[in-house]
Amino acid sequence: MTKVQELREMADEQIRLVWKDAAEKLFRLRIQAQTEKIAAPSDLRKNRRTIARCQTILAERGAVAGGAATASATEAADAPQLEKHARRHRASNRAKVRAAGKGGVASRRTSRKRNKSEK
Repeated sequence: MTKVQELREMADEQIRLVWKDAAEKLFRLRIQAQTEKIAAPSDLRKNRRTIARCQTILAERGAVAGGAATASATEAADAPQLEKHARRHRASNRAKVRAAGKGGVASRRTSRKRNKSEK
């Protein structure tokens, strides 16, 4: 059996324990890497991938605390406010462009040219 299949057969609490163990091992390995040479540097990658597998499976089940399910609910609640901010931002940019057209650098250059040619 592959690692993913084994994790999928576990209960949510068991997956969280695997996640916690992998995170602790990763922490210890990172500290060890700072102080001395690691015997198997590939263990860092293995633990990161184990953590990612656990997070992915829990997110698919909707059981991650503070994970994808909670984030999407928060984003849905903030959507009207974000749209309002985007509209206001676009309007202010349009106003800046219009103001630049009325008295911006380009209009000053053309007016100078006109003034010189009229003299």
